[in-house]
Amino acid sequence: MAFLKKINAKAKTDSNTGFGVNPGSYGGRFLTKNGNANIKRTGIGFFDGISWFHTMVNIPRWKFMLIIVLFYFVVNLCFASVYYLIGVEHLKGINAEKAMDQFGQAFFFSIQTYTTVGYGHISPSGFLTSFVAALEALFGLLSFAIATGLFYGRFSMPKAFLRFSENALIAPYQSGTALMIRMSPFKNTHLTDAEAKITVGMTVEENGKMVNKFYNLDLELSKINALTLSWTLVHPITENSPFYNLSKEDYVNIKGEIMVYVKVFDDRFSTTVVKRTSYIFEEVVYGAKFIPMFSRSHDDNHTLLHINKLNAFEKVVL
Repeated sequence: MAFLKKINAKAKTDSNTGFGVNPGSYGGRFLTKNGNANIKRTGIGFFDGISWFHTMVNIPRWKFMLIIVLFYFVVNLCFASVYYLIGVEHLKGINAEKAMDQFGQAFFFSIQTYTTVGYGHISPSGFLTSFVAALEALFGLLSFAIATGLFYGRFSMPKAFLRFSENALIAPYQSGTALMIRMSPFKNTHLTDAEAKITVGMTVEENGKMVNKFYNLDLELSKINALTLSWTLVHPITENSPFYNLSKEDYVNIKGEIMVYVKVFDDRFSTTVVKRTSYIFEEVVYGAKFIPMFSRSHDDNHTLLHINKLNAFEKVVL
């Protein structure tokens, strides 16, 4: 724990982070790697504690499509079962003799009713069957309206198409060292007026007890006019830095987290978007520097941005 005494008392603290000072109240990191709060809420019902719209809009694309497809087939299987239990003789046009074939035709009649396609080959007869078909048609209209809204929400929701390096580096800088984190846009968007902030939270000893301390890190550049290539956030480790005088071994022993906040204006969405990430100190590489990730094209007409080199670095001696 000797490294705790090395943490620079001159570094300016940040008391407006939204995080508490008691380290015993926290489990794991403050933010997940993708920038979400590492929080699980208890003391409230499951359905009260979750927003289905936000969940469906933010889940991975493959999960979203799987849920839509499964919901579509499960609903039609349920309605087909209802038609079959009522009796397929109330569905005019079904002439199959085998039970499996009858259920299959009831299933496809359900799909035609649910989607309001209505080919006319099979039609309901009798009050109960007609009533179920009417309910299914209404349920289908509402379901497709919800699905359309979710598709539009996912398609149109403003997102910051930025990627961060997997590691933060302690790299050579001028006559000393600096903390460096790299980011880059990865889609055909035009990002302007980018602004970044880095806050580091560390568990330190204060008045004989362990507390969480948060520090604002001064950046070489905290704002840039356009973010078209990569942007390396540089925090010079000077006398005012909480990392001043820390050795390689100290970084291994530090219990804390480096949190990065970036907001940028996206011309395509015509709005400001936000991106966050964090690095625990196990993800900080001491004595390394980033390798350039863009170059000139062979015909000298373009600049090539190599996204696969975002985290590319080489070891150096400090």
